[in-house]
Amino acid sequence: MTIQRARSSDAKAQRAEDLLDAAESLALELGGVRHVTLAPVTERAGLHRTAVRRYFESKEELLLELAERGWKQWRESIDLALEGRAGLDARAVADVLTDTLTALPVFCDCLTHVALSLEGDVSIERARRFKRNAFSEHDALVAALTDASVLSVEVVTALVPAASALAASMWQVSHPSPSLAELYVQEPQWGHVAYDFEPRLRLLVESTAIGLSETLPRRAE
Repeated sequence: MTIQRARSSDAKAQRAEDLLDAAESLALELGGVRHVTLAPVTERAGLHRTAVRRYFESKEELLLELAERGWKQWRESIDLALEGRAGLDARAVADVLTDTLTALPVFCDCLTHVALSLEGDVSIERARRFKRNAFSEHDALVAALTDASVLSVEVVTALVPAASALAASMWQVSHPSPSLAELYVQEPQWGHVAYDFEPRLRLLVESTAIGLSETLPRRAE
């Protein structure tokens, strides 16, 4: 099969999406974005191994783009989950956050790497674009959750980053390396925390939501 070079802006955008899709599928198969490299990504996307450089300068930029897309997907998932709903209490908001985060495992994984390395390993202009777009999606989902709930904007503004931070941390714990997985087989008293991502995340996000709703200013009636 002859691979045609993308020439139009739409074709280039589609090729970039193909690379992101390939990176996401490999991350799921390999156990995390830390195992993703550019050569398998370009091969899976059906491109020549050198073609990725026309779309992303480095693996770090590719993964940062994947995280940026994750913010958009999270906001869209929350919008869909809130459609036609109103007056949600703290537990219901926590459920929405937990359900939408657990449905985006690669995004949860990326959140850790964004803070640890990805933002600092790209150009300042690329980091600026990521921040601008991620914060835009963050602000939109905070507004949507506030409008659909009885929680104040102060509570939701504190809850959303707490939920994402918990998801990032718990995802890493629940996806141990092969050596740690073997250790947990040998020492099961340590391993039980590694395989219950969704219920632990739900408990922690719900507890945080309830605690914030009782601590921060209440929404004006």
